[in-house]
Amino acid sequence: MNLKFYIREIPNWPKQGVNFKDITTLLQNPRLFKYIVGKMAKSFKDQKIDKVAAIDARGFLLAAPIAYKIGAGVCLIRKKGKLPYQTIEERFEKEYGEDILAIHKDTIKKGERILIVDDLLATGGTAAAATRLVEKLGGEIIAMSFLIDLPFLGGSKKLSKYKLEFLVTYDKE
Repeated sequence: MNLKFYIREIPNWPKQGVNFKDITTLLQNPRLFKYIVGKMAKSFKDQKIDKVAAIDARGFLLAAPIAYKIGAGVCLIRKKGKLPYQTIEERFEKEYGEDILAIHKDTIKKGERILIVDDLLATGGTAAAATRLVEKLGGEIIAMSFLIDLPFLGGSKKLSKYKLEFLVTYDKE
């Protein structure tokens, strides 16, 4: 299935020069949403994943149904100040500037097998910060799964030590 056909591209958003990949057009279509979740979950059905780590915010929309399909729990990786309990934090650079991610201190136990999920991999700053948080808590990252890869921005190269999966790749902007 050609998912690119259904992904809306918004030029110059959120800033000049960025060609935003809008996945809401996929999520609002029940057939496409079911297809995406099924495809993203398929590789991990028999991997004995303990938790799916969902990256704020569109990653939440994919991680929860994937976790359900593979029989795993979900843990949230959010922007600083959005989680109500004790957290650890990780500062990182992203396409649009600097940010901080946080995770509850008790959401991952040492040795748990973790799948990290997000909608898009661009420069890899957010995803790399997520890996550092998971590893600080003692989680073993089994793989990272993204709906979209933008390899020309270098994120997939930066994270090449991990097993990476993508449904859609854009070779250039």
